[in-house]
Amino acid sequence: MTVTLADIQKAATVIEGSVVRTPLVPMHHLHDILGFETFLKLENLQNIGSFKQRGALVKLKSLSAKEAKAGVIAMSAGNHAQGVAYHAQKLGIPATIVMPQGTPFGKIEATTRYGAKIILEGDSVDAAGTHARDLAKKNGLIFVHPFDDEHIIAGQGTIGLELLADRPDIDTVIVPIGGGGIIAGIATAVKALKPNIEVIGVESTLYPSMYSAIKGETPVVGGPTLAEGIALKAAGTIPKEIVSRLVDDILLVDDLLIERAVQLLAERCHVVAEGAGAASLAGALANRQRFSGKKVAMVICGGNIDSRILASVLLRGMVREGRMTSLRVEISDRPGTLSKVAKVIGDTGGNIVEVIHQRMFYDVPVRSAELDCVVETKNREHIQEIVARLKEAGFPTTVLRATQGETS
Repeated sequence: MTVTLADIQKAATVIEGSVVRTPLVPMHHLHDILGFETFLKLENLQNIGSFKQRGALVKLKSLSAKEAKAGVIAMSAGNHAQGVAYHAQKLGIPATIVMPQGTPFGKIEATTRYGAKIILEGDSVDAAGTHARDLAKKNGLIFVHPFDDEHIIAGQGTIGLELLADRPDIDTVIVPIGGGGIIAGIATAVKALKPNIEVIGVESTLYPSMYSAIKGETPVVGGPTLAEGIALKAAGTIPKEIVSRLVDDILLVDDLLIERAVQLLAERCHVVAEGAGAASLAGALANRQRFSGKKVAMVICGGNIDSRILASVLLRGMVREGRMTSLRVEISDRPGTLSKVAKVIGDTGGNIVEVIHQRMFYDVPVRSAELDCVVETKNREHIQEIVARLKEAGFPTTVLRATQGETS
C-alpha cells in the first residue's frame, strides 16, 4: 500500500478545526544569513508543540466504533505520545503509551496530563515498541505506529497542502527525517501538486537511518544527540518506499550545526525549536550555495525542548560567538583586590556573570589567588580589549573559553 494525494486531501478534511493550521512565515533575518529567501512552516505552534498530532488524529478517526472502544496503544518518548494521548482524550478513546525507562519526567507528565495510561518499559524506544505490540496482541488494542502507517503519513502530508496553498512559488522544501512519516507525506502532497518542486530531507550524522536505507546500506547509528526526535535506528518501510521515489536528496548534519540552528531560530527569529525541529535549518546552513536564488521552505516540526537544554544551547552559542567568555585572573590575596578587577572589567564594558575566588586548589603562591570570571562581552575583539586592560592594571589574565582556542 501507499499514500496518494487524495488520501492527504481527505485527511485535511478530517483534521480541519481540530488541528492548528500553522503559518508559513517569511524570515528576513535568515535570508540575510543564508543568502536566499527563507520561509518557516511553524509546526511548533501546534497544541502539543509538534506536527505529530496531525497523523495521530487521522489514525484515531479511522478506527471503527469497536476498535475505538477497545482502545489504542503507542510507543513513544515524546511528541507522538502526546499527539495520540491528546486526541484520544478528546475522542473518548482509552489510550496507553509505553515509554522507555529514563524518559524525562516532563514528557511523562505532559502525556499523563492528557489522560493516557503510562507504562515505562525498556531502555529504548525500540524496546518500548516491542512491549507495546505484545500488549496490543494480549489486550486487543489498536497499535498506533508513529510513522509506518498510511493514515499517519496522510495526516502529516497535510502540511504540504497548506504550504503550497500559502506559497505556490516555493522552489524547495526541507524536512527533518526520523522514521520518515512527515517527509513521505509532504513529498506525496507537494510533488503531486507541483512536480518540479524539490524535496530535501535532513538527518543527524549519528542516525542516518533513511539515508543508509535508500542506499541499500546497513546504517551505523548511535550516540547522544540534541535531535533525539529524529534519532531512530531504522526508517519506516512505507516511508522508505515513498522517499526513494519522491525525495530528491537527504542531507546529513552534525550536532553542532543543529545546535547552531536552534540558537539562530531563538535569537534571530524568536522561534523555539527542539533539535529535531531545527534540523531543516541546519541542513540549509550547511548547504547555502546549493539553495542560492531559490525560495526555500523549512519545516520546523516541533518545539518541545527542555528549558535547561535550551538555556545551555543559547549560552554555548554566546561562547562560540565571543559574547561570553571565562577569564582566569591572577591577583594578590589582599582586601579590595577583587573590587579593582571588577572595576576594570566593568569600565571596559564587560558584565561579570559569575566569579569563583580560588585560594587553595591552584598552584599559586600562598599570598596570591586566582579568579575565574565568567564575563558577558560584545564580541571576540571586546574580549581581547578586556584582557589587555586587566594586564595593564597588573592582573595577568588568561582566556579559558574563547571562540578559537585558548589565548593569553
